Amino acid sequence: MTARTAPAAQRARGCARLGARLRGARSAISDLHMSGSSKLLFPRARGALQAVYLNSSGGITGGDAFEVAARAEAGAHLAMTTQAAERVYRALPQETGRVETRLELDEGARLDWLPQETILFDGGALDRRLSVEMAPDARLLACEALIFGRHAMGEVLHDLRLRDRIDLRIGGRLAFADRLHLSGDAAATLAHPAIAGGAGAMATVIHAAPGAATARDTLREMLPETAGVSAISADLLLIRLVSVDGFALRGHLAPVLRRLSGSELPRPWMI
Repeated sequence: MTARTAPAAQRARGCARLGARLRGARSAISDLHMSGSSKLLFPRARGALQAVYLNSSGGITGGDAFEVAARAEAGAHLAMTTQAAERVYRALPQETGRVETRLELDEGARLDWLPQETILFDGGALDRRLSVEMAPDARLLACEALIFGRHAMGEVLHDLRLRDRIDLRIGGRLAFADRLHLSGDAAATLAHPAIAGGAGAMATVIHAAPGAATARDTLREMLPETAGVSAISADLLLIRLVSVDGFALRGHLAPVLRRLSGSELPRPWMI
């Protein structure tokens, strides 16, 4: 008798592409594509074009692959968020979920990339990359937040495979590159005082705009001792923040994002 081969598990795929163009005093859609499990919703907003990304598969596991590409054309303002926190579930040993985001900002454009947190579960495997290309006079506000297990549920991550990469190019030149690699017992690694001091959540905020560094001292007064603010250049500001859990992280993060954006956060952040 011939042994039956187990059927291959279904994997989620998704691709979303969006462009924003200035039309009069408002920003409007210039390019739109959605396929697979990637959806975009467009709530009503004044001035900026607001877009809410939705992964209709309900989360990410090994073998899933998602792509997001967004471009703010000259003078346009595009603000993007997610409908809810993304979830990265347990994966098979040889499989990894992949997420790639590419952002482009033309001359005088503004783009706010403000997804809600990514929640990592024990046994999760994620390879994620954020790539940004922007003109020197464009304005970028980008935030990526990670939650290492739900603190209120007593979740501890003893098995995690995570690669997280950020590359920012301004005027064609590399201005910032960040790499995070966690493999194995994430809880033990994060417990080290020189790494996260036992924190269960972290966020990276990038603010790139003419004169961005002038906000450094104000932000330092707003943030707790578990955060750092650095002016990498006169036009580039970096914030790193760790907290005990996602609730505490958001409590410190939201006022900073409001301060840097000069407006209220997208509505999904308020739910």
